[in-house]
Amino acid sequence: MSWNPAIEPQCPEAGREDSIETLIIPRARDIGDFEVRRALPAPRRQMVGPFIFFDQMGPVEFLSGQGIDVRPHPHIGLATVTYLLKGEFQHRDSLGTNQMIYPGEVNWMVAGNGVTHSERTSAQTRAQPSSLSGIQTWVALPEEAEDSAATFEHKKQGALPLLDGEGKQVRLILGDAWGERAPVTTFSEMFYADAVLQPGAALPLPDNHEDRGLYVLEGSVEIAGQTHDAGRMMVFRPGDAITIRAGAQGARLMLLGGETLNGPRYIWWNFVASSREKIEAAKAAWKEGDWAHGRFQLPPGDDAEFIPAP
Repeated sequence: MSWNPAIEPQCPEAGREDSIETLIIPRARDIGDFEVRRALPAPRRQMVGPFIFFDQMGPVEFLSGQGIDVRPHPHIGLATVTYLLKGEFQHRDSLGTNQMIYPGEVNWMVAGNGVTHSERTSAQTRAQPSSLSGIQTWVALPEEAEDSAATFEHKKQGALPLLDGEGKQVRLILGDAWGERAPVTTFSEMFYADAVLQPGAALPLPDNHEDRGLYVLEGSVEIAGQTHDAGRMMVFRPGDAITIRAGAQGARLMLLGGETLNGPRYIWWNFVASSREKIEAAKAAWKEGDWAHGRFQLPPGDDAEFIPAP
């Protein structure tokens, strides 16, 4: 943990009401065992920097014997970011990874040309009541990385920079911000952070990124005199000096953004690509189901079932 003067605002009320370029109210979706709230992509905004998908999972309480069972499914053209606020689950992928993830840690899976993974509550966790809450995001890859080989990184909580200022703690998950850099391999400039603010505490947004946004997880924030409650995503105008101030109950935020890509991305199911042709090729490969010799394989240890293409 370190104090960092870059997280102390230079002016306490920086920003204007019209600095919020887009206000997004997430769509709630029930995926069986729990609810997710999807902020990206949105009708008025596909991406914030390279972030093209943003889901808040839960919170949900499971009885003994219950949990999540996301069967093996494929990805291309993106990197998945899993960050838990509460609970735990098991990640397996076609690279042979078998990794538990706990709060404050980061799973960073680069799909590149193709990867398959599953997410399940482990047998040990199911043996007793449990809870789960977290954020899953996708980062769209730049074109030169779309056809790269898949990779996986896991960083424990202690490896991520934790910035401590008056009334706030900010954990940097990806990229660079406030003069710090997270130890995760990325392909374009970005930032992604978890900030906990005490009542009235102020935090400036990074000023070194083109696109900047935030999602209010808990509590509320004030921006240029306007209050925004939990469950809202805001995207800000490039170049404006923005300071976030926590409301009377404090706030927990996810901050994100970075360099914009050279154009929009196509999305179909779990695939992201710069061209429709790449999507169609991946779609055909998954439907073919040649797990031994094809483009996609199933995760070792979790290869008895998979999610069919829609």
